[in-house]
Amino acid sequence: MTAGLLIARVVDEPLSVAEHEQAVSDRGAGAVVSFSGVVRDVDGGRSVTELEYVGHPTAEAVIVELAEEFAARPEVRAVAVSHRVGLLGIGDVALACAVSAAHRGEAFRACAELVDEVKARLPIWKRQVFTDGAEEWVACP
Repeated sequence: MTAGLLIARVVDEPLSVAEHEQAVSDRGAGAVVSFSGVVRDVDGGRSVTELEYVGHPTAEAVIVELAEEFAARPEVRAVAVSHRVGLLGIGDVALACAVSAAHRGEAFRACAELVDEVKARLPIWKRQVFTDGAEEWVACP
């Protein structure tokens, strides 16, 4: 893995944003920015009871590739990013990431762009289950 890339994984266990923040902590970093993508109880005005994420077999390689791209940026000190798969309940963390950089603007930008790229390129599909029993697949890249 690239220097500065500390965590890049797809897992079927609970995620800790604090773990990601600690992983990117660096004495030369003036900023650590993190993101927690959390399962909410409503989507499009419909009540959601649970989500299931299913990953393609290449998902782990793709998240490592994405994280390495960001870790290689000269303004980034370190990157940690994980996506959860499996059945998640309301309030569970589905995506955790943290980026450290010398300055806050660089850290905010890199973290926001990393989240956008994960959502756009990571081959993980989301199945939402609604309180009325209906379900739908969404956010499929």
